[in-house]
Amino acid sequence: MSPTIILICFLTYTAILFIITWFTSRKSTNRSFFLGNKASPWFVVAYGMIGASMSGVTFMSVPGWVGTAGFSYMMVVIGYVFGYIVIARVLLPLYYRLNLTSIYSYLETRFGFWSYKTGAFYFILSRVIGASFRMFLVVNVLQIFIFDAWHIPFFVTVLIFIILILLYTFKGGIKTIIWTDTIQTTFMLLSLVMSIWLIIDSMGLNLGEMINKVYLSSYSKIVITDLSDKRFFLKELFSGAFIAIVMTGLDQEMMQKNLSCRSLKDAQKNMFTFTGIMLFVNFVILFLGACLYLFASSKGINLPAKSDDLFPVIAINHLGPVAGLVFLIGLISAAYPSADGALTSLTTSFSIDFLGINKRNDVAEHEKKHIRQMVHIVFAIILLMVIVLFRTINDRAVIDKLFTVAGYTYGPLLGLYSFGLFTKFAVHDRWVPLIALLSPLICFFLSTYSVDIFNGYRFGFELLILNGFITFAGLLLLRKHRDRKERDNSTNAPDTHSPKRMGA
Repeated sequence: MSPTIILICFLTYTAILFIITWFTSRKSTNRSFFLGNKASPWFVVAYGMIGASMSGVTFMSVPGWVGTAGFSYMMVVIGYVFGYIVIARVLLPLYYRLNLTSIYSYLETRFGFWSYKTGAFYFILSRVIGASFRMFLVVNVLQIFIFDAWHIPFFVTVLIFIILILLYTFKGGIKTIIWTDTIQTTFMLLSLVMSIWLIIDSMGLNLGEMINKVYLSSYSKIVITDLSDKRFFLKELFSGAFIAIVMTGLDQEMMQKNLSCRSLKDAQKNMFTFTGIMLFVNFVILFLGACLYLFASSKGINLPAKSDDLFPVIAINHLGPVAGLVFLIGLISAAYPSADGALTSLTTSFSIDFLGINKRNDVAEHEKKHIRQMVHIVFAIILLMVIVLFRTINDRAVIDKLFTVAGYTYGPLLGLYSFGLFTKFAVHDRWVPLIALLSPLICFFLSTYSVDIFNGYRFGFELLILNGFITFAGLLLLRKHRDRKERDNSTNAPDTHSPKRMGA
């Protein structure tokens, strides 16, 4: 496949994004950047969130998992449904009632300054590492298949991507991303469907025959009943629910899109619609994975050492130039959402949670806009540096550990929000950062040595629940004990810690 043709497709795709940017970023303000003027159509948000939630990691990794885990990942996805219900029925009403721009502002209202900064810091840390890791995987593939042919250094490749993302998010922010996400979702889904069709056609089958073939294969197993297996179905079900809550409901990037809807009712409709589409799309991805393995088996193709490489190897080397081009377009579609939403949400969180520009009435609006734009540029540079660092490390095991550690930082957020929503206790706020630091470290230790400590038991996604529980328990130890006179005086006082009262 000619790198020139691939480059032309890449530039055409990018041009479409900039056309959308031109229409959506006119007369932009801080409010449109942060919240899209609260005018985003809910159905557009719901559709676009599919592409935002399906990064390049999902695009390449999940099909490869089918070889060892079958369709068991669907239990995690089914768990997402319960998590999304919690988001729609508990978290979104809270965020809209408090009229939040950054969702971590809730922690300041509920606990205090240090809890607030801890939550915002952990989001920024998680999102910088996570977004950089996802974009690294995608750009690295494009580097190998396109830019290496022209001897363009990896640093320059990343710089080009970062500059393009910076340019089309610089003015419009979330208002632009809501609409560019729809294009990216469309191309990604078309890539999946066309890849399946090309595989079926190459094997001389029709869709019904391929569905039957997948159903009769060992790959179609969804429920794993072995309790010692880290993919035991109940562990995956519960873990999926909590993963959805923390990585969507407690994540500024995902919630910023929900908060851009016109009303709470629209945001809830968005979440329920998104849930239904997400179930179907993940099933299609797993079906693609089974098709890839069956295709490799029928053609006598040796499987790559890393399951992540299965999709690109077969698409580019064994299905012809059209399939390779389709795969790369899908991958490019996954590359942009890996960074554009992250860059916008990082800018939002730092501008509001650490610089407090929304509270500074002494600063003119144009000066606030300038501050926000400078923050945007700084985070673009940080993402660039971290992505290049991953390439320099050149050790997938080390990078995976960094990504895993970043995931652990969502545990303290789960504990903080759970404690805030389901208890009425105040805490000694200044000690909260220590609890939030110890909890992921304890979980990382337990995960590393679980086989020795727990007689062969291996932690899976349920480690997130344990992380949140440890944080919750630590906050319980930090709770403030009121004296008897204070308790007597507050017996009939309004419940100021209840989420229903906090908007008053």
